Amino acid sequence: GPGPGRLPAGEEGPVEGGPPDHSYSLSSGTTSEELLRKLNEQRDIIALLEVKMKEMKGSIRRLRLAEAQLREEIREKDRLLHAASAGTRKRHGL
Repeated sequence: GPGPGRLPAGEEGPVEGGPPDHSYSLSSGTTSEELLRKLNEQRDIIALLEVKMKEMKGSIRRLRLAEAQLREEIREKDRLLHAASAGTRKRHGL
């Protein structure tokens, strides 16, 4: 495999003088105004992601509750089926 500090085969680092490889990469001539704008954009994205995460946590919680209720219903129906089938066997002498 690759030695320490080396990238695995097929993966190369950024090319010197090439375009930035990420949307958050900055050129060396970036002004403080551009930096501030990019920072604010990133903050907006993070805030949006935090809201989405909270929504997803709520959805997961609701799904877990629904799953628990469904499992309980299944257990109850299984008990009723077993009780009914045991009663049928006794009546018919099986």
